[in-house]
Amino acid sequence: MTLTDSVVLGVVEGLTEFLPVSSTGHLILASHLLGLKQTQFEKTFEIAIQLGAILAVVFIYKEKLIKNIELWKKLIAAFIPTGILGLLLHGYVEKLFDYRVVSFMLIVWGVIFILVELLHSEKEHHISKPEEVSYLKAIGIGIFQSLAMVPGTSRSGATIIGGMLLGMKRPAATEFSFLLAIPTMLAATGFELMKNVSFLTLENLQLLAVGFTVAFVSAFLAVKWLLSYVKHHSFIPFGVYRIVAGLIFLAVLL
Repeated sequence: MTLTDSVVLGVVEGLTEFLPVSSTGHLILASHLLGLKQTQFEKTFEIAIQLGAILAVVFIYKEKLIKNIELWKKLIAAFIPTGILGLLLHGYVEKLFDYRVVSFMLIVWGVIFILVELLHSEKEHHISKPEEVSYLKAIGIGIFQSLAMVPGTSRSGATIIGGMLLGMKRPAATEFSFLLAIPTMLAATGFELMKNVSFLTLENLQLLAVGFTVAFVSAFLAVKWLLSYVKHHSFIPFGVYRIVAGLIFLAVLL
């Protein structure tokens, strides 16, 4: 892996982690196009740079996170379903990391996005702030998030759809999805890094530092952009993009 590769993967991770398009799928395709082999270091690198993306969300919402303990409790409640299922099914889920599964799920959830948006109608009484979510609905969103253990689903996509179906307005569902990423991704990333920390060497730290920084900056921009976008637009374009991307992945990787 070169410095250029680390920059490209950092950009891909940062931009796609919080957009509902599946960061896993895009990292697989990017690595393939860059001619990178799935060495143990590259796997560790891709896990580690997620911390840069998480840090971007923490930075954006730092005031809300510091002041609102009740919100933290709801985020932890929402994390529980994924945490439990992740521990129970981790070994099985790892076997699903195949480009055909990713491509299929990109297409399936692209269709789901379009159908939900066509049938969804926001009401005045729908939840407009993430902190207004009840504990029961928070757990419900967490159940939707657990669906994203299947690669290609998109954690942000599943939680946004779940939030909308449970009575949240698009901006609120999007914000809750971003915030829920903090405990979820910290747990998942920390778990994977503990298993793979031995593959990080001093000579690879420069690559890791570059990827981490680029992921932070690109994730910060992506989150800010999406928050502005969802105030006036639906997720149908993302649904269409997912279908097209899934078909392209199949064409390129077959």
